Amino acid sequence: MNVSRKIALVTGASRGIGRAIAGQLAKDGFDIWLNYHSNHSAAQQTQKEIEACGVNCTLLPFDVADEQAVQKALSVFLEKGQVPYVLVNNAGLRKDNLLVFMQTAEWNRVINTVLGGFHNVTKTVLAAMVRAKQGRIVNIASAAAHAPVPGQTNYSAAKAGLVGATRSLALEVAKRKITVNAVSPGFIETEMLDGLPKEKILPLIPLGRLGTPQEIADMVSFLCSDKASYITGQVFHVNGGVVMN
Repeated sequence: MNVSRKIALVTGASRGIGRAIAGQLAKDGFDIWLNYHSNHSAAQQTQKEIEACGVNCTLLPFDVADEQAVQKALSVFLEKGQVPYVLVNNAGLRKDNLLVFMQTAEWNRVINTVLGGFHNVTKTVLAAMVRAKQGRIVNIASAAAHAPVPGQTNYSAAKAGLVGATRSLALEVAKRKITVNAVSPGFIETEMLDGLPKEKILPLIPLGRLGTPQEIADMVSFLCSDKASYITGQVFHVNGGVVMN
């Protein structure tokens, strides 16, 4: 690994928003630690695209909801003194259902992936980042954390919790020169929209179109750059005007 380049760890990065983020950070000059759950072919294709940018891309297949798996995968690098400068907590999923019909497994899987994953991955690398006295943590939230979405009580709760965690952690690590921010996407054209009626979604968006994964990646790129060194504890809405505050 080229030690002259900083490392960016991106979770859930084999496709969708995570893939775009990893690709943009690679273009920005970061070596990438690319986490994914089980889609090996998509991860390998993303790896090829990233390495075409002239940086290294290490594939890290593990479930962010599994604390032991997270620690096992990352400790190999941390023990060698390899510390991410950037951590992007992007891994997430939807298990939509009205709460009255929601199965406990549907609730737990979403909470454990979004909030549990944030805890497991962040805690595993945080001590090393604190010792290094530098770093950028970016959590990918959702407009569902700020606006009610029927059938997404679990997802809304998880993403709202992530927003709260962002602000608290920002206070905890600010003196160590680590910034912690959240990016909150709206309706972005990815597989996460599968099954949702786009003809009903578009009228809800003041700009009249779906967002692109690259538009989220651009905001993350900014927050990981020197231009954002004085920004921490903030939530950045990239949603075409669906949520304004």
